[in-house]
Amino acid sequence: MPNPAENHFAIAAASAEDIVMLGEWAHEESWNPGLTDGRVFFPTDPGGFLIGRLDGVPVTSVSVVRYGPDHGFLGFYLTRPHLRGQGYGLRTWQAGTARLAGRTVGLDGVPDQQDNYRRSGFRTCWSNARYEGTPPPDIAPPPGTTLVDARSVPFARLAAYDRRFFPAPRDGFLASWITAPGRTALAAVRDGELHGLAVVRECRAASRIGPLYAASPQVAAALVSALAATVPDGPVAIDVPDLNPAAVRLAGELGLTPSFDTARMYTGPQPVIDRDGYYGITSLELG
Repeated sequence: MPNPAENHFAIAAASAEDIVMLGEWAHEESWNPGLTDGRVFFPTDPGGFLIGRLDGVPVTSVSVVRYGPDHGFLGFYLTRPHLRGQGYGLRTWQAGTARLAGRTVGLDGVPDQQDNYRRSGFRTCWSNARYEGTPPPDIAPPPGTTLVDARSVPFARLAAYDRRFFPAPRDGFLASWITAPGRTALAAVRDGELHGLAVVRECRAASRIGPLYAASPQVAAALVSALAATVPDGPVAIDVPDLNPAAVRLAGELGLTPSFDTARMYTGPQPVIDRDGYYGITSLELG
């Protein structure tokens, strides 16, 4: 086994072009990232993406995005397959977690890494199952509820609503997330109040819906059905948190089947969020 000390290995902040490469790496892991996710991820925290290079060649990565003064989210923790087990990934991990020192940090961990994350101080707060398939068309929202383009809703209201489901302000991320190319964002409105928000984005495989927030299963079902109708071909996928049993039931009722598992893990106390309205996470990489 090669000794990492025998080669020149350096870790530095990623460039915008590197984020496109990370999308390809994530695709190879079957994570199915969005086609335009990089346009949203990079400006959220330009210094929050690290690349490890061995003799100048990119071989490791981690994203360590800062939200607000005391929160962070870790993702894109990857080592090229032929170099795993040689210490390069661990060194990249250490550099990344140092950037988030003193913050509560979240991540969505795949099963084969969860024990490693626990040894680093993370604990499982809930599990996510990715459900895929084609939901029934034309599911109507409850009486009095209307689905509108989320971009037509005053942004301050959208940001305040998102804050119920994510433990830190992330206005810049959310603004980019709902307006980036290749996606549709819908809001559910009743009596002038937000009762739901969801976004679908084009991906390399099934188009993914996330976030999916809703005041009831009926609102969530209508949002999923309407967003799926905007996807020209193929199924949709939703990463469903098991802390909301109604969300898990709804995925089955819509004819979606589980295909992929992760665990939402945090250092520090589990964040307090609106569990009953949380039907689908936004992304594995940035929370």
